[in-house]
Amino acid sequence: MSRTITLFTGQWADMPLETLAEKASSWGFDGLELASWGDHFDVRRALEDEGYVGRKRELLESHGLDCEVIGNHLVGQAVCDHPIDERHRGILPDRIWGDGDPEGVRQRAAEEMKDTARAAARLGVGTVTGFSGSSIWHTVAGFPPVPPEMIERGYRDFAERWSEILDVFEKEGVRFALEVHPSEIAYDFWTTRRTLDEMGDRESFGLNFDPSHFNWQFVDPVAFVTEYAERIYHVHCKESERSLDGRNGILASHLPFGDLRRGWDFVSVGHGSVPFERILRALNAIGYDGPLSVEWEDAGMERESGAAEALQYLRALDFEPSAQAFDAAFGTEGG
Repeated sequence: MSRTITLFTGQWADMPLETLAEKASSWGFDGLELASWGDHFDVRRALEDEGYVGRKRELLESHGLDCEVIGNHLVGQAVCDHPIDERHRGILPDRIWGDGDPEGVRQRAAEEMKDTARAAARLGVGTVTGFSGSSIWHTVAGFPPVPPEMIERGYRDFAERWSEILDVFEKEGVRFALEVHPSEIAYDFWTTRRTLDEMGDRESFGLNFDPSHFNWQFVDPVAFVTEYAERIYHVHCKESERSLDGRNGILASHLPFGDLRRGWDFVSVGHGSVPFERILRALNAIGYDGPLSVEWEDAGMERESGAAEALQYLRALDFEPSAQAFDAAFGTEGG
């Protein structure tokens, strides 16, 4: 289908955007999915500085790059999370953290996500990717026993907090694409269905599909594409690889990425067991024509080599679907 192939800048936020744009252009990317941290995209400046979004566009265009999507995963995580603790202090800007009072953090994060919709509209971007956080993720192990009412409260808490945010997204004509991901309110096949049901299938709320998060959970990413076809608003391209040898487990044993004792790890596109050709065929079948956004996360591979290689790998697989049935010629008359 020759979709736009972009690079998500979240893992490159230590690099000035101008430097990254020059590199991404030289590798052949069509655009960038700008992360709302580092100097890549500042939500507050986009709203307060009249010339800010214009300068961002000019910078990208000078390198032949477009931007169709911005990501605000870090702030989105704090909207629903419980507990709020030192992990969040490490990823949130000071204006969101404030005095660290958990409910205050959640409320300031929610306001920032509303501002993200406003900033995206000002940039001329129609989709924001991100995380939602979850007040019930800490119950996933199932012990002590989790009362059903606790799970119900968790989904209601999510729906109440994000419904107000989505009101602003709808007013601005912007969609939110939740990345289905462990630690979010939707992290697998069935929690995604529950999450969509809680939101009443609002068109402003959809999904950022990243197959790497399904692969290590033994969830079929192709089945996910076909089941949730109408809600896939964006696609991240990343892989994961399982290495279950009887000692390594899928819960990763509190070991850091890159540790060979883990039961799974993220790897660059083309180096894992994610069936990308089947996924791209499924995306063709559902008519997805949005960007394919390369997300580099590979502790064993230098990132510039990984990004450039991933782009070429996807270019080779992202073929145009057939415009006719292969057996159509068998029924022709004449000859």
